[in-house]
Amino acid sequence: MCADVKRPVKPTPLKPLSPVPSDIDIAQAATLKPITEVMAEIGLLEDEVELYGKYKAKVKLEVLDRLADVPDGKYIDVTAITPTPLGEGKTTTTVGLSQAMGAHLGKSVFTAIRQPSQGPTFGIKGGAAGGGYSQIIPMEDFNLHLTGDIHAITAANNLVAAAIDTRMYHESRQSDEALFRRLCPPDKNGKREFAPSMLKRLKKLGIDKTDPDDLTPEEVTRFARLDFDPESITWRRVVDTNDRMLREIEVGLGPKETGFTRRTGYDITVASEIMAILALTTDLTDMRERFGRIVLGTNKQGEAITAEDLGVAGAMTVLMKDAIKPNLMQTLEGTPAFVHAGPFANIAHGNSSIIADKIALKLADYVITESGFGADIGMEKFFDIKCRYSGLIPNCVVLVATVRALKMHGGGPKVTAGAPLAPEYTEENLELLQAGMPNLEAHIENAKRFGIPVVVAVNSFKDDTPAEVELVREAALKAGAEDAVVSRHWMEGGAGSVALAEAVVAACEKPSDFSFLYDLESTTIKDKIEIICKKIYGADGVEYTPEAEKKIELYTKLGFDKLPMCMAKTHLSLSHDPTLKGRPTGFVVPIRDIRASVGAGFLYPLLGEMSTMPGLPTRPVYYDVDLDQETGRVTGLF
Repeated sequence: MCADVKRPVKPTPLKPLSPVPSDIDIAQAATLKPITEVMAEIGLLEDEVELYGKYKAKVKLEVLDRLADVPDGKYIDVTAITPTPLGEGKTTTTVGLSQAMGAHLGKSVFTAIRQPSQGPTFGIKGGAAGGGYSQIIPMEDFNLHLTGDIHAITAANNLVAAAIDTRMYHESRQSDEALFRRLCPPDKNGKREFAPSMLKRLKKLGIDKTDPDDLTPEEVTRFARLDFDPESITWRRVVDTNDRMLREIEVGLGPKETGFTRRTGYDITVASEIMAILALTTDLTDMRERFGRIVLGTNKQGEAITAEDLGVAGAMTVLMKDAIKPNLMQTLEGTPAFVHAGPFANIAHGNSSIIADKIALKLADYVITESGFGADIGMEKFFDIKCRYSGLIPNCVVLVATVRALKMHGGGPKVTAGAPLAPEYTEENLELLQAGMPNLEAHIENAKRFGIPVVVAVNSFKDDTPAEVELVREAALKAGAEDAVVSRHWMEGGAGSVALAEAVVAACEKPSDFSFLYDLESTTIKDKIEIICKKIYGADGVEYTPEAEKKIELYTKLGFDKLPMCMAKTHLSLSHDPTLKGRPTGFVVPIRDIRASVGAGFLYPLLGEMSTMPGLPTRPVYYDVDLDQETGRVTGLF
């Protein structure tokens, strides 16, 4: 069975129209294979999947045991130059490239991408299933609830938030002995026992006892009282909606909670550390351990308090036990796709899950995944965080570039989502385009810095002229790309990306010499930050606020200094300043604060202001979204 696992699927014929219809019209006109057919084509067994309707399924992690001896396929990361606020088509390129490999070159290929948040879907960005004739389908399922993973994260995250406030409330109202009796009540036979999660806390405290009645008064106090410092609590509630009014809130305003008010706030669900853990975990046991390591704040003595201390990590795991399984879907041309996890690319690492990649690499000869935002953010985190925890080494980087973005970096007018493009972007302007090339060059250099071959995909839009796309192609080759290919996948599907697919297949056979940007053990927190800022962003130096200096001292004391850095910065510039376009020089990066995602396994320095709860615009997308009463079809998504 194993020898016959990797095989190309039967493609679904595509008949592109011109002009290109809307994304949702294309998706709803598509011919879908039953997901059982897709799973049979890629070599999954019936008992290795859980069906969610006719066109999507979850894949059980046990498949990795059956395929343990199957060699991994080639591993490809799709990234981009510094984008405009409109995005430059990474997901569309990822899907189009997969369709070209699987449906036109006859390769065994798998797509692995993130699940989008409902926030931008109903905000201004729209969905993230790709676009045009390069999409994951069913598009409505992809962009909305899918199989409920994001809802599970919301539930687990908010359970922790409720547990924190409840514990502080009860600790303040009860003596140590009374609190202990409530935590360890007798059963109907009068016998008292510690819950399994409590035994973990006892072990951490060095109390080698399993009977509650054996604890001394001093041990009872140490066990029962977490003694949260309210000012240190970093855990916030989440909701998967852009809701600016929840950024800062006050809790504890009920009549029975008088005296227990506290300022906190909401993040969008995809910014939760639980989402970052889902993307970085390797199995259920690892996820349970990571949940236990989540640091919620410190006690009044400055010691870290974890989800394990709070006794909630086991319950979190139960809520997430199905979400850990990747979601199997398909592209418009019938090639398989995993859609799993969706961490914020600013505040977290912005990559889909390690588990999905690992399974896909056993089932296909080529796995194409995507990292969030530009190569300075998502790709750097893909290499320095995701690859560290997965042990997977990429074979090729595909760098998406557009004429539009390069003109912006050359000094073109401001690009605003929802507003028409200025004439500079719709008419040929080689001088403006040439002025923006340093941004492309910087990203190529950064990918090559990790020792990986780079192929540039020039994502062609309808207003690009032959002279403009050729100028980009020549600049990319001169900067050291293995190849640079114009791709028309949005308009033509996989057929428009065949040349790109051929270039990627060739690049995957080239020798590579992968290395991380920094060593975890021998470098300090500041060393890691400064290496990233100077080498990847091109900064002259780094400066730290007093708050950041305090956090560095605290995290070093707590032993968190060996973790990798997950830089939280703007995606609209190589620097920390979104107004600095092109390839900025002569700047110093300010580190405003540093926060810890110990369960996920990284520290995240904040480079300027970072919002973890987006707001809705004046004219959100939800105005257009409705249900056709006659056909029952969703309308207005894009």
